Amino acid sequence: QVQLVESGGGLVQAGGSLRLSCATSSDTFDRSATGWFRRPPGKEREFIAAVGRRSGKIFYGDSVKGRFDISTDYPKKTVYLEMNSLKPEDTAVYFCAEDRWDLDANYASPAKYGYWGQGTQVTVSS
Repeated sequence: QVQLVESGGGLVQAGGSLRLSCATSSDTFDRSATGWFRRPPGKEREFIAAVGRRSGKIFYGDSVKGRFDISTDYPKKTVYLEMNSLKPEDTAVYFCAEDRWDLDANYASPAKYGYWGQGTQVTVSS
């Protein structure tokens, strides 16, 4: 069973930055994929970013492209989501998720990912 632990959420002013971390217990980390999703208040879960470690592919959702950056620390088995130029509409609970297989055409679908973290709250004030 893979366990994911997110951290780094909090309250930030608009225009500010935060870095979220997702640490995994996976023993296939070097060939799996990690996705970040968020659920804004009263809205559906939204794809944010994904990275495939075997392929090296990275994808971003349109709403965060150019502002957010996903990266991987292999020795720490941790995936980071660097969030810059934050806006009030970025307020949400952020989740990381892992799939034991590399990214495919379904990278933006929550159903692809079998393991999920508990979520971390990000609040952006105006």
